[in-house]
Parts: sequence; structure tokens; C-alpha cells
Amino acid sequence: MVNISEVTAAPSPDLLTPDNCAVLFVDHQPQMFFGTGSGDRTAIINATVGLAKTAKVFDVPTVLSTVAAESFSGPLMPQLADVFPGQKIVDRSTMNAWEDEAFVEAVKATGRKKLVIAGLWTEVCVVLPALSALAQGYEVYVVTDASGGVSPQAHEHAVQRMVQAGVVPVTWVQVLLELQRDWARTETYMPVMDVVKQNGGTYGLGVVYAQAVIGEHAAG
Repeated sequence: MVNISEVTAAPSPDLLTPDNCAVLFVDHQPQMFFGTGSGDRTAIINATVGLAKTAKVFDVPTVLSTVAAESFSGPLMPQLADVFPGQKIVDRSTMNAWEDEAFVEAVKATGRKKLVIAGLWTEVCVVLPALSALAQGYEVYVVTDASGGVSPQAHEHAVQRMVQAGVVPVTWVQVLLELQRDWARTETYMPVMDVVKQNGGTYGLGVVYAQAVIGEHAAG
């Protein structure tokens, strides 16, 4: 029940902010993409890069991880690695990243309680750490368009399973705009617009048009 006297213009603590979350990228590797059949793989790559640039703009801690990079799956996709040059990549043998000590230590080192996860495949390498982190008290958000499964059904069922357990499904643009949240935040305004123009598809083209017609400070 609402107590009108206590209502204020303040954001919900459930919202993602640059200070309360970390972004985890799990197994965005060639061999994993080869087996992805839940959606357009180029779109998944674009969403993954958009999410990475989002984390970079807002200085959100990130963890990069691969599985069997040298023996099977290949290196982290270069478009993602290029956003974080020189950052250590945690390579694992475990399908469940949360069973790898180095990965978990990297997550703990961020100090964040809200985890934003994207990866391949949704039904294995995303579900397993998402449920494991959830069980240990983390709040987990899965970026569904920066993740993919071996089939539409596999991806959909994996998302449903996670949602039923308490995971929150989001998209990369949703994360971007939730972190910005106010167009008056000038320190990140132009970098956000750059990410939108580069990776936001027709939304990005709309920004290009608005800035050309209205001016470079056209918002939203």
C-alpha cells in the first residue's frame, strides 16, 4: 500500500547503476558461435559488442572468460577483446564458470552484488553460472540478445528456467539506458550516443538523423 507522504523522486534500488553491477562475458568464442542457432549470429555479436562498450563507458567492472580456448573453442572473439585491451581472460575447463575458482575470484574482486551475464550457449554456459550465483546470494541479470543457444527452443527454455529461479532478463540497450537514465548526465551523454550510433541499429540511425537536423545535443 502506498504511503503518499513517503513518495519521493528517487530510483528503485532494483535498478542497475554503474556502481552496483559487474558484467560477465562467458564463452563468446568461434566454436560456440558455430553451434549457435537460436538467432542471427551477427546480431548476437553486435549486441555483445554493444554491451561491452556500455560497460566501458560507465567503467563497470567486467570479467572475460573462455572455455577450452586452446583445445576446442578458440579465442575470445576479437571484437570483444578489442574493447578491453590487455585485460586478463579466465580460461576454464568447466562448462559451469561458477565451478572455476579463478572465475569466481574475479567476480568477487569486483565487489558487486548485481551480476549482468551474457554468453554462449544460453542453456549451458549461461544457465549454470547464473543459477549458481543466484544460489549464493547474487542478483543476476541475463542479457538475452547478447546470448545464444543451439536452437530457438534451447535458448527460450533456458531463459524461462532462469526467470523461474529469479534471474532478470534484459537486453543490451536496456542496460545501456538504465545506466545512463538521465540525459542531463553530460559526462556520459556523448559516449552513450556514440555506442548507440555504432551498435544501436535503426535507433542509432535515428540519433544520427536527430543530431543532423536538430543538433548534436538531441537527446534520446
